[in-house]
Amino acid sequence: MASLYIKDAETAALVTRLAKRSGVTKTALVHELAVAREAELDRKTSGSSVRASLDKLWRDHPGLLQKTGLVADKAFYDSLNDEDED
Repeated sequence: MASLYIKDAETAALVTRLAKRSGVTKTALVHELAVAREAELDRKTSGSSVRASLDKLWRDHPGLLQKTGLVADKAFYDSLNDEDED
């Protein structure tokens, strides 16, 4: 079992306070924060744009782009949003 010692009293008090308010252990809180930070760093360093992500999604699942042959009913979709007919 590894231990983590927080030398800064203000930081240790903050972790204790947040853990208590969140209803989790200090270990669980630190883990949650570390996972969130890692995910944020992964997103920043991945360099993947939204467009690149969509391109990959469409390559991996080509059926998403298939046309159904159905005609969209504008009046129906407008009624879902309570919009008046044009």
